[in-house]
Amino acid sequence: MLPGTVSSHCGNMFRAVFRLSAAGARSLTRSRPCHPAAVASRCYSHGKVETEEEFDARWVTYFSKPDIDTWELRKGMNTLIGYDLVPEAKIIDSALRACRRLNDLASAIRILEAVKDKAGPHRDIYPYLIQELKPTLSELGISTPEELGMDKL
Repeated sequence: MLPGTVSSHCGNMFRAVFRLSAAGARSLTRSRPCHPAAVASRCYSHGKVETEEEFDARWVTYFSKPDIDTWELRKGMNTLIGYDLVPEAKIIDSALRACRRLNDLASAIRILEAVKDKAGPHRDIYPYLIQELKPTLSELGISTPEELGMDKL
């Protein structure tokens, strides 16, 4: 081989590799053919809209099941608290009675804490609910978190 032949041969090879890699990189950055997005459409249910009374009755019935277990109680409360509302006193009453049937005082207190938290900045909601639930709390022997000093922690 003549001097300089190797370097010119290697130079040609590197140029070819560089051209291929540059072409490959350009193909990655090229925009793909743009397809307009499909128009989003919602499929609305044609079923009947549940009224507030039916909603309350459904949850009262759920918590009033005689064979409810602790998992169902927690699942129901988690679902209920996930809604954008503070549950009515009759729903909470039913849930507290389910706690009593299950002999689960911790869940009963947790329900009251969750309702207080759900009421958020509306300071008049929680005292109203406690006032409405006072006969049930007395009957079942359940103390409020405030009576237990848990609000000071």
